[in-house]
Amino acid sequence: MSRRVRRSVALLVLAIFLTAIGGIGAIVFDGLRDDARPSDAGLVLGSKVMLDGQPSERLRARLDKAADLYDAGLFKHIIVSGGMGREGYSEAKVMADYLAGARAIPRNAILLDEQGNTTQATAINSAAIMRQQGFRSVVVVTQFFHLTRSRYALHRAGVPTVYTAHASYFEMRDIYSTARELFALPAYWLR
Repeated sequence: MSRRVRRSVALLVLAIFLTAIGGIGAIVFDGLRDDARPSDAGLVLGSKVMLDGQPSERLRARLDKAADLYDAGLFKHIIVSGGMGREGYSEAKVMADYLAGARAIPRNAILLDEQGNTTQATAINSAAIMRQQGFRSVVVVTQFFHLTRSRYALHRAGVPTVYTAHASYFEMRDIYSTARELFALPAYWLR
């Protein structure tokens, strides 16, 4: 391989690397920059339920964030979205039970989407629930790396105003998950 070709390949690799770092930085910056404001509803995206039927730490952090915002008066309803997990539990029901039990959120303030198996399904289903309820604004609560794509999916599903709040929980797999968003976001844009 000639010196010119090696240099060109090295520059291409460097450009790809810097673009990826910039993309990751943008996702992290956007995800950690909460802009939660008074809205018609909060929306919590599902995550793993443990074998004993309790929310995982990650899911509990999302629910606690939404409950804190509810308690602060930012919204009067919480949509919980999650499908049937491998563990055999409806994520949405587990989420609703946690909010009603551990956080004392009134049951009539909790709306369930039990078909939210993906971010896109959650966006479509939540938009339908919001239209049904006459809601036009939402604060979406999930992990920081997932907020950019969640906001985009909700806008695309017809939700006019979307604010964000990230769960205060971090684990090592979030590094992989953040990098994964570099591929997930363009896939949404191209649909």
